[in-house]
Amino acid sequence: MKRVAIQGGLGAYHEIAARKYFGEELEILPCLTFRDIFTEADKDPSLIGIMAIENTIAGSLLLNHDLLKINNLKIGGEYKLHISHTLSALPGQKIEDIREVMSHPMALMQCGDFLDTLPDVKIVEHDDTALAAKEIADKERMGEAAICSAYAAEMYGLQPLATAIETNKHNFTRFLILAQEGQLPEVRKNAPIDKSSLVFVLQHSEGSLSKVLSVLSFYDINLTRIQSLPIIGREWEYQFYIDLTFTDYNRYKQSLDAILPLVGNLKILGEYAEDKQIRS
Repeated sequence: MKRVAIQGGLGAYHEIAARKYFGEELEILPCLTFRDIFTEADKDPSLIGIMAIENTIAGSLLLNHDLLKINNLKIGGEYKLHISHTLSALPGQKIEDIREVMSHPMALMQCGDFLDTLPDVKIVEHDDTALAAKEIADKERMGEAAICSAYAAEMYGLQPLATAIETNKHNFTRFLILAQEGQLPEVRKNAPIDKSSLVFVLQHSEGSLSKVLSVLSFYDINLTRIQSLPIIGREWEYQFYIDLTFTDYNRYKQSLDAILPLVGNLKILGEYAEDKQIRS
C-alpha cells in the first residue's frame, strides 16, 4: 500500500486529490505544514507527497515553489481538483444558530460572497479546512461551523448547513504528486511524459526572458505558466518557475540544451503527464 504525505488533517482536499489521482487504497500521513512533507520524505524514501501549487481563484502558493527548488522530491504527476466547500456544524443546528465560522484563509476567501450573507458571524482563520471540522467535532462546539469539504464533514460527523458555497464555481486547485527519483515510474503510472516544470535564474539584462521564450517557441514548446520570485539578497533579480507542455520529448530535451547558455542554475523540478481532464 502506498504511503502519501499530505498537508492538513484527514479529510483535507489534499487527501481527496491523492485518492482520486491513485484510485486505490492509501495510507495517509497528515502533516501540519508543507515543509513537513519534505522532512518526512527524507526519513522514508518510499513516501509519496502531494502539494497544492496553484488555485484558479487565489493564484499561486508562492512558498511552495521554493520548497520544490531546495528539496530533492521530484514532480511525478499532477491532479486538478474541483473545490466545492460546505458550511458544516454539529447536527441539530441551523444557519441562524451559527455565531462563528472558521476555516483556512484560502477557503474563507473563496467563500467571501456567502460569508457576506452572515453579517453577525465572527470569521476565524484556521490552519486547515479539515482540522477546523475536527476541532468543532472533538470539542462539541455548538454555534460554530467550519468551511470544509463534504468528505471532511462526513468523516467528523458534522451536518452540512449549506453546500457549494464557493463564490466562483470554476474553483480548481492544481496538486503536484511528489516522489524520490526511484519512485517516479510508479507515480507516473506509465503515462506518457508531456509536461515539465523548471526553475532558473536570468541575467539582469534587457531581453533576457524574451530570448529564452523565443528558443522554446522555436522548438515547439508551449509555455503554460510562468511565476517569478525575487532572489533573496540580490536586489531586483529574479528566479523564474515555468511549466512547459510538448508533444515531442526529444525536441523538449533539445530546447533545454539550447537555453542553457541563456540561464543560470537550471533545475528540472519534474517531468510528468499533464492532467487534461475537465471536472465539475
